[in-house]
Amino acid sequence: MDLKELTIGKNDANQRLDRYLAKAVPLLPASLCQKYIRLKRIKLNGKRAERDTRLQEGDVLSLYINDEFFDVPKEENAYLTVASPKLDIVYEDAHILLVDKKPGQAVHPHDGAEYGRTLIDHIQAYLYAKKEWRPRDEASFTPALCNRIDRNTGGIVIAAKTAEALRVMNQKIKDREIDKRYLCIVHGTPRPLSGTLSGYIFKDAKQNRVYVTDQPQPGSKTAVTKYETLQTKNGLSLVECELITGRTHQIRAMMAHNGTPLLGDGKYGKLDKRYDRKYQALYSYKLTFRFTTDAGALDYLNGKSFHVRDVDFVSEYFPGRGI
Repeated sequence: MDLKELTIGKNDANQRLDRYLAKAVPLLPASLCQKYIRLKRIKLNGKRAERDTRLQEGDVLSLYINDEFFDVPKEENAYLTVASPKLDIVYEDAHILLVDKKPGQAVHPHDGAEYGRTLIDHIQAYLYAKKEWRPRDEASFTPALCNRIDRNTGGIVIAAKTAEALRVMNQKIKDREIDKRYLCIVHGTPRPLSGTLSGYIFKDAKQNRVYVTDQPQPGSKTAVTKYETLQTKNGLSLVECELITGRTHQIRAMMAHNGTPLLGDGKYGKLDKRYDRKYQALYSYKLTFRFTTDAGALDYLNGKSFHVRDVDFVSEYFPGRGI
């Protein structure tokens, strides 16, 4: 941490201290800025100042702030704008972090999310605050996500804290050595109550949706989903799904194609006015590591299973049933 000094020019005079800093150091969150003013890590003319102090031409600001806050704002440093990371951590060790992502949050910025609000931003901010990640170190690995979940779907996301973890996890996901289970609520009752849905999925990138057919089409890919109906009540069914293949919107599209669309899914089903839901009732609630080949530094995870604490739509529509 080096001392940075800023001299107030004519064009910046008569501004409040905090508002000037918001423009001069845009990566510094407002709450952290106020904290640094209070702790005298930001001084005005060598003395403590209040955040609403009006600056004068020729004033000198002394800033004792980490160098990274002075970078140009961009996608790679959006984590700096997260003053208080909000994560529901399912499991953490030296290599990986399992986080329960809530519906409505995007995992990456390119999902159209606002700067500094994505899951990866909060994960990186969390590890930065713990001093486990030092992005300015020459050989520093940048924490990354191993799997994705749609913005409006909730569930467990795997984050790698080390390069070895990222390499191993990506390979295990590719080799289908991680068992992921989903809970969903569908309209009606699947027939039979348990079984396997098989078909072909074609992705329309322009419409951001997929189409399911019973016969292969040009550009389509095979899709297989196993399911088990756990409970039926009031015209709704609670269903557990296992992805055998991992296609975009696979469960949503295949369940709709089967005649039992997901509750709250306006894209592949039809919204029912009796239920006030913002998001489709779909949650990646459980994962189990089932390694059949060497997992290197992550071999200790083999056979371990993790699940989220609760799923809101289960307790709302099927009260009393645990997960």
